[in-house]
Amino acid sequence: MSNPVCQVCPRHCVIPEGNLGFCRARRTVNGQIIDDNYGKITAAALDPIEKKPLAQFMPGSMILSLGSYGCNLRCSFCQNHTISMPNMSDLTVDDTTPEFVLEKAKEFIPYGNIGVAYTYNEPLIGFEFVRDCAKLVHEAGMKNVVVTNGYTDMSTLEAILPYIDAFNIDLKSFNEHFYKEVGGNLEDVKKIIERASKDSHVEVTTLVIPGENDSEKEMKALAQFLHSVNPDIVLHITRFFPCYKMTDKEPTPVQTIYKLVDVAKQYLKNVYPGNV
Repeated sequence: MSNPVCQVCPRHCVIPEGNLGFCRARRTVNGQIIDDNYGKITAAALDPIEKKPLAQFMPGSMILSLGSYGCNLRCSFCQNHTISMPNMSDLTVDDTTPEFVLEKAKEFIPYGNIGVAYTYNEPLIGFEFVRDCAKLVHEAGMKNVVVTNGYTDMSTLEAILPYIDAFNIDLKSFNEHFYKEVGGNLEDVKKIIERASKDSHVEVTTLVIPGENDSEKEMKALAQFLHSVNPDIVLHITRFFPCYKMTDKEPTPVQTIYKLVDVAKQYLKNVYPGNV
């Protein structure tokens, strides 16, 4: 019997029985690929919505933010590498259920909570848990937010889209070579941004790394693309700080961020500097 092919992201891993896929969160059991990190929470916090970051979606509110483990990219500059990169055996994990997540979301309403954000690691590699939680949260009249790298299969997006009120999607670069370096594909991410924008509030984040994706030419192309999707789409241009495997670079100069904000504002109405 041939090994099954995972359809959750464009990587389409072939996963032998008992093994994990590239993301370290999907496993083949009895010939079926399952969400191995289902209900396994490594991080939880009640965060300001602006921290996702979302600048124009219910500003001033709080949101219960949950993360698991694993990722389908390999960014050497990952800011959440302690939970996105290790195997589950290396982590402290709490098991939970969608029903318990909803209960906690309601419990925090007096503190300004509007719902649940699926974030910290790459949430869509475990889209089944996101889908199940988001459906309950949606039916309870609360909001769902997904913070994602956008490197997902269109069928995965369609499965959760009816329940998701807002996305923040990483557009890591507007350069295909850059995406190959981190293990992704620019065109796939562009399609996800286009589709999600039709039914949900979408904001985009680009982390600017010196010498990697900090040219005005690239930012112009990125902003022009987002303008073609929706001139009102929000773009966060964020400052890089050395971390994980990329400690040999200096932090992005603040003036570089503001310069690129000015470039993007030639095409977009809503551009915000981050980490400055």
